[in-house]
Amino acid sequence: MSGALLDWALETFSGSVAADERYEGPSCVLAAVDNRQYKRLLYEGLDHDPHHDDITALLGRLKTALDERTLTLKGITTDGSARSPDPIRQVFGAVPHQLCPFHVIKALTKRDLESGGQRARALGPVHAHVAARSRVVQRASSSPIRTEEESSPTDNQ
Repeated sequence: MSGALLDWALETFSGSVAADERYEGPSCVLAAVDNRQYKRLLYEGLDHDPHHDDITALLGRLKTALDERTLTLKGITTDGSARSPDPIRQVFGAVPHQLCPFHVIKALTKRDLESGGQRARALGPVHAHVAARSRVVQRASSSPIRTEEESSPTDNQ
C-alpha cells in the first residue's frame, strides 16, 4: 500500500497498531493494521515463515510512513511471538507493546485441550465456564465449579 490508499488509511490514524501474520498454505502475509480504525496500513507477502528481518522491514516501512506524515505510534499489539519484540524495539524504541487478548485466550484454550481440562478447573469458574460452553471440559457432578444454570436457587440467597 502506498500513495492515495495509504494516505486515506492514515488520515484518521489512532496511534495504535496491530501487527500480525496470516498463513495461507506455504505463503505468509505480514500486516500492520490501525487497531482502532480497522484499516490495513501495510502488508508484505512472503513465501516463507517471517524472520526478524522481514518484521523489521515491515515496521521500518510503517515508521517511514508515520514520520512522513508527522504521526506518532502510541502502542503496538502483537500475538506474542518471540519474533516481534526485538524488531519493535529496533524500529520504534520503547513504544508500549501489548499482547493480543484473543491470542492469549487461544493459547490458554489450546493448553487446556492438551491437558484434558485440568487447567480450566485450576484457573477458576470463569475459565471453566467458557471451557464447558465450548465442550472442552467434561465436569464430574462433584465438581465445585458450577455455571449459573447449574446453581440451585438457594445458592444465590
